[in-house]
Amino acid sequence: MARRKSRLASRRVKDKWKSKSWYTIVAPDMFQGAKVGETPSADPELLLGRISEISLQELAGDFSKVHVKVKLRVNAIRGGECRTQFYGHDMTSDFVRRLTRRRRSKIDPAFDVSTKEGYKIRIKVLSVTNKRINTSIKRSLRNKQMEIITETASKSTLSQLVQKMLFGSLASQIKKDCKEIYPLRTVEICKSKILSIPESEMVEDLILTEEEVKEEVTVVEEEETMPEPEKVLSKPDILQEFQTIDGVGPTMAEKLYGGGYRTLEQLKNATEEDLLKVEGVGPAFTKKIHNALHGKD
Repeated sequence: MARRKSRLASRRVKDKWKSKSWYTIVAPDMFQGAKVGETPSADPELLLGRISEISLQELAGDFSKVHVKVKLRVNAIRGGECRTQFYGHDMTSDFVRRLTRRRRSKIDPAFDVSTKEGYKIRIKVLSVTNKRINTSIKRSLRNKQMEIITETASKSTLSQLVQKMLFGSLASQIKKDCKEIYPLRTVEICKSKILSIPESEMVEDLILTEEEVKEEVTVVEEEETMPEPEKVLSKPDILQEFQTIDGVGPTMAEKLYGGGYRTLEQLKNATEEDLLKVEGVGPAFTKKIHNALHGKD
């Protein structure tokens, strides 16, 4: 009896897996939309908000960044793809432990700053000195780091700030600028986290099936192939354009406008008989304007 129950249980597990589909996780545009992995799910709604962690080495192909873990949050499902946004990063605990040693001072403050677009992000800095230092120097170093990070964030977009954090330029700037207070042996941006997203950048969680994605692509292609709408000119602009025709003055331009003509193209397509129907336009002028429009002497 027990054996029969275990077989039934195993069948149920297998059935659950059969009902699941695989989805490709795609990195944000700041990482060139790289495909970073796959995940199974029976319901795409369960994937929204899921946090995926991936090594920066895999994202950027840089083996020196194997200790940096980037966190991506799924915010849209498009067909079989999970679109993500940057959520934060962290460094492996073994790498952080190797940076600290006895008889050295460690400074690891966290700062909440805002980017140019209005993203609020928490940044944690780890800096280590060659020797132990007193509290006043630590305080000065923290204040200097806060000044550098706040200024850098306010002048950068989220994408630019992420690049500076992950690839070392922000840490190098901190190390260089803090040298005037006290030389630092090591500086790392060891952790970050998005705290809030500005309303202008906020995207609602979206789920599209493969059919809906194809329809969306078709609509975009049709819009791209559609001709641009013809520019509508005002009456003064039309009268001025008509007066560029040899022999047409303000009075005759008014008559042509009153006859229903709105563009030079319409006048070119009109025959002499059509132009004669315009009130106040005689045969001699009709022939003259027709020849002018068609490049005849």
